[in-house]
Amino acid sequence: MKRLWLIFAQAVTVALAALFVVSTLKPQWLHEARLPHATVAQTARQIALPSSPAASVVRAGFSQAARVAAPAVVSITASKAPSRAGRAHEQLFGFPFGLRQPRGSPQLGLGSGVIISADGVLLTNNHVVEGASDIEVMLSDGRQAQAKLIGTDPETDVAVLKISLPDLPVIAMGDAASLAVGDVVLAIGNPFNVGQTVTSGIVSALGRNQLGINTFENFIQTDAAINPGNSGGALVDADGRLVGINTAIFSRSGGSLGIGFAIPVDVARQVATSLLQDGVVARGWIGVQTRELTPELAEALKLGDAKGVLIGGVVNDAPAAKAGIKPGDVLTRIGEHAVTTPAELLASVAALKPSSQVEVGVQRAGKAMHFQLAVAQRPKPQRDQDD
Repeated sequence: MKRLWLIFAQAVTVALAALFVVSTLKPQWLHEARLPHATVAQTARQIALPSSPAASVVRAGFSQAARVAAPAVVSITASKAPSRAGRAHEQLFGFPFGLRQPRGSPQLGLGSGVIISADGVLLTNNHVVEGASDIEVMLSDGRQAQAKLIGTDPETDVAVLKISLPDLPVIAMGDAASLAVGDVVLAIGNPFNVGQTVTSGIVSALGRNQLGINTFENFIQTDAAINPGNSGGALVDADGRLVGINTAIFSRSGGSLGIGFAIPVDVARQVATSLLQDGVVARGWIGVQTRELTPELAEALKLGDAKGVLIGGVVNDAPAAKAGIKPGDVLTRIGEHAVTTPAELLASVAALKPSSQVEVGVQRAGKAMHFQLAVAQRPKPQRDQDD
């Protein structure tokens, strides 16, 4: 009997010592042992969940935007005659348009485009297809088709193509006017002919103009990487909707430096509608050459506190000349719209319908005057003799 009691006492002592060691060194073992099996399983599932649900949602959102938009972005190969010289402004502002050819041989231009309708209408840049004798389009699913050129608008650098293939993916249209600086955007295209590529960034600025790239400028600026081959590709918002057509970059080397420019989709869509319906983009023209009226210039010309755009020259037989407008006049108003810069005047006149009538306000020698003009059709831009 004493021997059994001794064995029991020794066993209890060992158990208590083990419990003390475990509770001191590994207290979580005792906690897990007390949890019901369902609770332990639930805890394991919670541990397996991502530590940052918000980050997971954001990542899924961008990948979904790319999946939605990318099928409608195509690669364009345009065969062109040899070019004798480049554009002067490409020293700083370059078109992200890839070219592969020996000097003096036909050019093989690489660009991108965006399908905007199920019947095969595409948007791209004018400089991608300008002068092309053959245009081939490749979809992201590997299908290829010859494209028909519907029309171009060099002054906004927009071109419209059409292909004939069944079951074409179509990109959803966004609203560039709703963009704000800081919004996330994705640039989709075929840079360097490596294959379709998606880059991300933000809207860096809006309404960029006076860059000397196009006649009519209202660019979306972004730091999403845009490189040669991206011209004509899509700039999309976080929902995968088209908000711009990538067209130019600020670069000293030809590669992306984080400053890219896209034509707002609203502008591209208006141009496409005009080209599809009328074959041309009809813009108003009154035939004046303008200069910005700075305070220093106003003082030198003794114009007082005149506010408007200085008329530097008037084209012979143009609407302005026929109405009586003269060099040295300060144009202050087009219809009901006040104008204070050459860019505002250009946009206001271009928005007028050819063959319509408009009243313009002018200051001449400190006296306010009004003229009635018959708006003409804006002439096609003269092509550079070196192109």
